[in-house]
Amino acid sequence: MQLDKPRVLRWLRFLVGGAINTGVSYGIYYVLSLALPYQLAYLIAYALGVVFAYWFNAVVVFRTPLSWKGFFAFPLVYAVQYGVSAVLLGVLVEVAGMPAKLAPLAVAVCMIPLSYTISKLVLAWSHKRPAPSTTMDNNEVRK
Repeated sequence: MQLDKPRVLRWLRFLVGGAINTGVSYGIYYVLSLALPYQLAYLIAYALGVVFAYWFNAVVVFRTPLSWKGFFAFPLVYAVQYGVSAVLLGVLVEVAGMPAKLAPLAVAVCMIPLSYTISKLVLAWSHKRPAPSTTMDNNEVRK
């Protein structure tokens, strides 16, 4: 079996960026959760993490140029991911009895495959160019 080195390196960059993002987001969450309900603290930390994730994934992981299209699409997709992770957070805290200060770390680990796939798809979509027109203009008709 041949090792796909570019894919492995991309995954490693994604994991490093995710670790950085998780650490910073968790720090923000922890500080905010001292004064806010845990779900609100999580929402704020998550939103800031999405902005960082867009930049890091576009520039470092998938090496695509930054664009407004990608910037605005990234949070829309992550809104779905937020819903999944917020439900998982609630289940871990309220059903499984995990401490609210630790549960976001478990959520982050569980969301890695979904996060990678969504990031890859959104960044690829945001840089697709429209297909060239198949119609001929007047100059081509006359030739």
